[in-house]
Amino acid sequence: MSGRPSILPTEDAFEDFKKQCLATENWLNKYDNNGMQVWIEVPENRGNSSPKVHKIKCKMTIKDVSAATMYDVIHDGQYRKNWDPNMLESFDIARLSDNADVGYYSWLCPKPIKNRDVVTLRSWRVMDDEYIIINFSVKHPKHPPQRHLVRAVSLLTGYFIKPTGPNSCTFIYLSQADPKGSLPKWVVNKASQVLAPRVMKCVHKAGQNYSAWKQQNSPDLKPWLYPEQSSLPMMDPADLSIQRADSLQNVDESSKKDALESEDSS
Repeated sequence: MSGRPSILPTEDAFEDFKKQCLATENWLNKYDNNGMQVWIEVPENRGNSSPKVHKIKCKMTIKDVSAATMYDVIHDGQYRKNWDPNMLESFDIARLSDNADVGYYSWLCPKPIKNRDVVTLRSWRVMDDEYIIINFSVKHPKHPPQRHLVRAVSLLTGYFIKPTGPNSCTFIYLSQADPKGSLPKWVVNKASQVLAPRVMKCVHKAGQNYSAWKQQNSPDLKPWLYPEQSSLPMMDPADLSIQRADSLQNVDESSKKDALESEDSS
């Protein structure tokens, strides 16, 4: 038994994530349209240090789907195949506790950029009708980086969902992720601000259609609410370690970078 602290998020981690989701100070609004807002965190003055990848926050006012349903949508990996147009592959690897697991996700990137993948520890909490899901990248001994994909890093990504009525909610997505490769940070930051509203619209539509789909697809199976339903193998969280961005190799995408920049300026 090692003496190092558990990798699993503490109550403080959930509270800190919630605080970031609700904060307005040091956040700059980049998009505000039809009940959706996108913000980026204003970076602290770091002198000549290299610019970090922005932390981005998207807030959506949903007037026709409950918070509980949106929470189910984010958790339901089977349903994700129906609504996520960028997904290549996604699967849960193992359970870490009643409210934490480790999983794999890979996604399509616009050509000629290489596709990405990520291995993340995900944990969730429901308290006082507030739903929180957070994840961050980990190293899994049986799922190392693959040659045909670039291993990205989620520094912190998650969702905060709060009811505003029986069939309405506020839905907040917050993420700081490094796609690695050799794309310039400004391209990454700009792309995330453009893509975020599109993804949020997909998630909202998925929420609208979820109840009908779930009725036809194991309606009572929700292991994120009922952990005893999970068929995943248990894994000791001590076998995982946090994936640092700087420990991954940067893949040369210089020709692809030029294509992106010229596309961006057109």
